[in-house]
Amino acid sequence: MDTREYLRILVEEIHSAIVATIDKDGHPVTRAIDMMLWDDNGVYFLPAKGKEFYRQLQEQQYISLSAVRDKKAISLRGCVENIGSEKLDVIFEKNEYMQKIYPGDTRNALEVFRLYDAQGEFFDISDPSHVTRGAINIGIKPELISGFFVGEGCIGCRNCSVVCPQSCIDSSSIPAVIDQNRCLHCGRCAEACPVGVIERRRWYDAGRKKDVSDKAAPVGEY
Repeated sequence: MDTREYLRILVEEIHSAIVATIDKDGHPVTRAIDMMLWDDNGVYFLPAKGKEFYRQLQEQQYISLSAVRDKKAISLRGCVENIGSEKLDVIFEKNEYMQKIYPGDTRNALEVFRLYDAQGEFFDISDPSHVTRGAINIGIKPELISGFFVGEGCIGCRNCSVVCPQSCIDSSSIPAVIDQNRCLHCGRCAEACPVGVIERRRWYDAGRKKDVSDKAAPVGEY
């Protein structure tokens, strides 16, 4: 699957997401918001102009969100912009329940916001023995990706593959290879490596991997 399919799942299958902003005291606040529409330019939602959420969006222009349904989860973080009434009628056509909540011209109390320049992840545990994940990237190139990797110096001991809960490490070659689409990021492989060559890395993917090692990062932090 790719970003387009993940956005379709977010809007059409999950629909409601928990969206986080920061309040005036600097504390995180969340609320449930329906994701109304998606396209190649982002995801669209409708805050009412009288809400504190609307004011926070106008000021901060950034959100993070999480959405879960049927053991499939999507997380996103990125920029938001107010596009006014653009796409408002299309959203009401595709989401007919909104016509009952805001009948007639009362929909003018709403304005459309677009989430763009965003990154995140799809995570599916509906088949617990075969967990899958995928990166979501809206309008950002190159894309920042993170995960565990077996580096040079691997001795082929297979300790990593033995302790992996998803059996997603191929130790038939040296160095061993971790399947990034199934890795839980639990860090057991790094703990089990006797020579310490399994690292958490982040890289910008612009067609090729450019590694940024992060040995010092605690296991499970990102």
